Amino acid sequence: MAWLTETTMKKKTLPVKQLCAALMAVAGIGLTGGQAQAQAADAFPTKAIKLVVPFAPGGVTDTSGRIVAEGLSKRLGQQVIVENKPGASGNIGAQQVATSAPDGYTLFLALDGTLVINPHAYSKIGFDTLKDFEPIAKIGNSVIILAANPNVKAKTLKELVALANSTPGGLSYGTSGNASIVHLAGELLKQQSNSNFVHVAYKGGGPAVADALAGHIPLTFASAASINQHLKAGTLVALGVPSATRSAAYSDIPTFKEAGIPGIELNSWVGVMAPAKTPAAIVAKLNKEINAVLQDPTVKAKLLGSGIEAANTTPAEFGDEIKRDLAMYKPVVEKAGIKVN
Repeated sequence: MAWLTETTMKKKTLPVKQLCAALMAVAGIGLTGGQAQAQAADAFPTKAIKLVVPFAPGGVTDTSGRIVAEGLSKRLGQQVIVENKPGASGNIGAQQVATSAPDGYTLFLALDGTLVINPHAYSKIGFDTLKDFEPIAKIGNSVIILAANPNVKAKTLKELVALANSTPGGLSYGTSGNASIVHLAGELLKQQSNSNFVHVAYKGGGPAVADALAGHIPLTFASAASINQHLKAGTLVALGVPSATRSAAYSDIPTFKEAGIPGIELNSWVGVMAPAKTPAAIVAKLNKEINAVLQDPTVKAKLLGSGIEAANTTPAEFGDEIKRDLAMYKPVVEKAGIKVN
């Protein structure tokens, strides 16, 4: 304190901020970096948050984002605004968020296809999944189902594989597009069962399902939400799900492993991410609040109605899943020769 007194008395020019900092240091009450981050997180957010959805309005991904944004707005006391930024299978929206300020006010509604498949299928995507993003929380898994037109003469997955291998030219399966998660599900089935399935890419899941219903193609890999009504009506028949365990909402549909084709365990997930270097305390607060939203029974029901089973993960758990999937899909994409550009 003697030094402080001498300095201020002789020069009388010590700036106010310096004087306050010096007084705090002398009193032993200076903030550490962690304390400063915690204080910033306590105050966060002080304005609206933007959630960038890299697809057009109306799809399952967009719907899940809006459900979570609504709940998060209530919990945070600030509006969470959904901004749709479609294009290049999610790459345009991802690149926008990757280059945004890492302050928690710009978030990304991340889909598996964009972050763990596109890096292997596109020659240029404009972002690095592991370096440019900070995982916050997984929203949940979207159920994928392999369904057949009722006229297909196979009632089990093993029968379907045998039929594909005995059919000249193989059996076609339609999906929402090239390099989509449902395309990769089909490629994994083909590779693991050594079978003759042929991919047909459509411009969206709707046309693929329509052609399967009409019998123009025998099979479709699709999200549960897009074919649920057709399964109930019996106009499409479910043959299996590629996930590790049965879906709680579709517990009567066996996994591929249970149906006799092991080695296929994939989930179509959606989650929330932030630009890399977003403060850890803000990431932790967003994770806590998003998980609280996801545990709300009303939110769970809304998500399930869209074919998504709500999750509850830490940022580290979500990040580990992203790393695993990124590594898993690389050889599948390469073996199938999938290239978008």
